[in-house]
Amino acid sequence: MSTHNNFDLIVLGGGSGGLAVAERAAGYGKKVAIVEPAKLGGACVNLGCVPKKVMWYAANLAHDRVDAANWGFQPAPGKINFPEMVQKRRSFISDINEFWDGYAKELGLTVIKGYGRLVGEQKVKVDEQTYHAEHIVIATGGRPMVPPVEGADLGITSDGFFALDEQPERVAVIGGGYIGVELAGVLRSFGSNVTLLDMMDSVIAPFDPILRETATENLEAMGIELKMSFAVDRLEETTDGTVIHGKDGQKLGPYDQVIWAVGRRPNTDNIGLEDAGVKVQDNGFVPTDEYQNTNIKGVYAIGDITGRYPLTPVAIAAGRRLADRLFGGQSNAKLEYAAIPTVVFAHPPLGTVGLTEPEAIEQFGQDAVIIYETRFTPMRYALSDHGYKTAMKLVCVGKEERVAGLHIAGDGADEMLQGFAVAVKAGLTKADFDNTVALHPTSSEELVTLKQPRE
Repeated sequence: MSTHNNFDLIVLGGGSGGLAVAERAAGYGKKVAIVEPAKLGGACVNLGCVPKKVMWYAANLAHDRVDAANWGFQPAPGKINFPEMVQKRRSFISDINEFWDGYAKELGLTVIKGYGRLVGEQKVKVDEQTYHAEHIVIATGGRPMVPPVEGADLGITSDGFFALDEQPERVAVIGGGYIGVELAGVLRSFGSNVTLLDMMDSVIAPFDPILRETATENLEAMGIELKMSFAVDRLEETTDGTVIHGKDGQKLGPYDQVIWAVGRRPNTDNIGLEDAGVKVQDNGFVPTDEYQNTNIKGVYAIGDITGRYPLTPVAIAAGRRLADRLFGGQSNAKLEYAAIPTVVFAHPPLGTVGLTEPEAIEQFGQDAVIIYETRFTPMRYALSDHGYKTAMKLVCVGKEERVAGLHIAGDGADEMLQGFAVAVKAGLTKADFDNTVALHPTSSEELVTLKQPRE
């Protein structure tokens, strides 16, 4: 085999996790190849968090334009120029792609365009070329799921959402998780009529009850129609749009666009994992130990395909620590999958870190859990004739009242959570929060001034 095809590390997947482990390994002087069939940056940069956040900012500006009249400004009529915004968003993403292309060259990374497949011990095949490395990292990420119902192809996924050039007027979003809540909020902010439905009885079902309840209230305040406990039977194309039929006989629509947001599946099929002996679960996830090792020596998995916290910063952190362990002499480097903060960019956003109240009760018992919480309309809406609610909760455990969980719904939740996540990760107590001088007047001060536990 040619020495040009020999590497210290081959990474399958040029997304956030793959780039992180490759960048760190290159920093240790290792020869690294990244196999990627599409653009560097993966789903986050191209079809996920980054373009989503751009549109979320645009949606916030739409809210501000409406609210400004309540503060004495002249009304700012007119709808968003959706095609113009989309074009600028795509240009922004293109700039990030160009950055990564140039940065990969600066790092000395070899970027191999195509689909990689494990073909034997320490070997990866791309097209007709075979490459060799002592270490192989699988970081292929995930893709949107579409359920096997009749007429499913009448809907689009989040990938299709980012391909839209025109704003649909009547939209149904199927799925009340992260993606569904975020896309529904953006489209409604731009003026679309939006229905959000889910087979569960609540949006963002795994989150703490205070977040689910507040999110529901704020979504309805936006004018989004919620249809919970709705099981989709089939989609039907009519002359006036797409109709959604429920298993209970209900019909919704017609809609100009239906968006599937029912989850994502790992990109682990057709990459040779089974042929290489790598264990793959029935749901497509690749199990690893705490050091990202698969069951095959020299093959590692990071990011969404592991089934643990499908979040960009998690994949990045796991990738960097893996490179530190493999090439940086840090034999115990690993990511601790606990107290990981996350945000849903709803309107307003939702932030959470640590245990929910039900999780804390299950783990420590009812008597050991103390809850502090508050709900209010923030000063942001002091002069408005309406306002989105803010809610906060501290989940404390034990006699020392260690803050084991912290949950925020409301304006600024996305920014204030990062600092408080440090406190939760550090194991600080309610007394530590109380001993911190408040920033006034802010919403965040409520988290260090909560007095009485909930009865």
